[in-house]
Parts: sequence; C-alpha cells; structure tokens
Amino acid sequence: MNSANLFKPLPDAFDSEVFDTLLSRPGLRIERIVSHGQSSPSGFWYQQSEGEWVLLVKGEAELGFEDGAAVKLGPGQHIDLPPGCKHRVNWTSPDEPTVWLAVFYPP
Repeated sequence: MNSANLFKPLPDAFDSEVFDTLLSRPGLRIERIVSHGQSSPSGFWYQQSEGEWVLLVKGEAELGFEDGAAVKLGPGQHIDLPPGCKHRVNWTSPDEPTVWLAVFYPP
C-alpha cells in the first residue's frame, strides 16, 4: 500500500508541464499534471486512442476543441474526453499552479 499527497511535493512547472503517473494498471492510468501558464503549441492537437477523464483540482484552465468550442475549467470541474477527441490546452493560469488529475481508460 502506498500513501501520498497530491499537493506535496508539488513540482515546479514554470518551464514546462510536469506529468507524474500516480497509478498504472492494465487498462488504467492515473496521472497528476501540473501546469503553470502553459498552453498547447500553435496548431498542436492531442488525439489519443484511449479515453481521458480529467478533473481540475487547483487553478484554472481552458480546453479547446477542433470544432471551435472551448471549455473553461475551475477547481472541481471535470470533463470526459472520449477516445479520438481532438483537443488542446488553450491556457492555464499564469498566477498559480494548475493541478489536473487525469484518468486514462481503454476505448
């Protein structure tokens, strides 16, 4: 059994986002993602074969979608990104760390 705190230690993400795998099992992966003002590069899209359920735990962010839609997320808000969903990070809060919890699951 492992016990840990999602916020301690919180890595420095000023230069780039930090991805930490918290749990990995067949067909399941849980990651903590820490951002600090980052966004996806211009023209870049995530498009994964697996699904991704994302919970924003701290900070603020906006996700953009191929159809032009955008979803702003604050603490406690979550979204399910089905397999193949083209999405990007439009922005994350530059004033504080943004902490995401991402659960990846098979199609």
